[in-house]
Amino acid sequence: MGFALGPRALSAGYKLAAFERTGSTNTDAIERARAGEPGPMWFVTSDQTAGRGRRQRAWIAPKGNLAASVLEVLDIAPAVAATIGFAAGLAEEAALKKVSLEAALRLGPDRPRYALKWPNDVLAGGKKLVGIGLEAEAVGDRLAVVVGIGTNVVAAPEGTPTPAVSLAALGVQISAEELFSALSDAWVEFLGIWDNGRGFAEIRKLWLARACGLGERVAINTGTMTLEGIFDTIDDTGCLIVRTADGRRLPVAAGEVFFGSAASVGAA
Repeated sequence: MGFALGPRALSAGYKLAAFERTGSTNTDAIERARAGEPGPMWFVTSDQTAGRGRRQRAWIAPKGNLAASVLEVLDIAPAVAATIGFAAGLAEEAALKKVSLEAALRLGPDRPRYALKWPNDVLAGGKKLVGIGLEAEAVGDRLAVVVGIGTNVVAAPEGTPTPAVSLAALGVQISAEELFSALSDAWVEFLGIWDNGRGFAEIRKLWLARACGLGERVAINTGTMTLEGIFDTIDDTGCLIVRTADGRRLPVAAGEVFFGSAASVGAA
């Protein structure tokens, strides 16, 4: 079966560009925005060869994994656009739950349990299942926002900072096409709640209810320093708030996060 938008995404007017193989769905989306594409539009493949992850790490989806990017051209400020990643995490988690129903019934207590890791990952059993990356670029007087979502459907990379896992290894036997259809519909729901940033308070509440490591020891490597403490919350701009040993509450806008026993590794 080929890639297809879900019924809710179709009704909302989304377009779709599906590729048998492409270098990067994010690059495809940005290039189309530069050429005047007004969106909203999805760019999707099950064979990505040159994607980019956080800190410009290679983000390659072997054939059978899902690489999907959605283009939204919005009248918002870049700081507001940064919060759309939390809506993306919620949409992906909802889609994963939907496609995992059969596995959940079959596996019972061993069913996959999904959690959201700040800023933009989805974990299963503490291992990285999904990476989400944001790009934004001014086009005229508006902002082209691209949300790239990569899911390990059939295989997971090795040697990553956070150990990775695939849906297949979790016992969820579904296709990239099936997951994408569910994701495209869930995106419409959570983008509507986000409402150009006006609904971030509700997104924040929903995200925190699914957050990994909330209230636990955390170390954040910002690239220039490592901050350690307790993951207290996220604020109304999406920053992670760390409560330090001396009682200060410090906001972190970006960084690599390590929880629990792994926090000492991140701090090393």
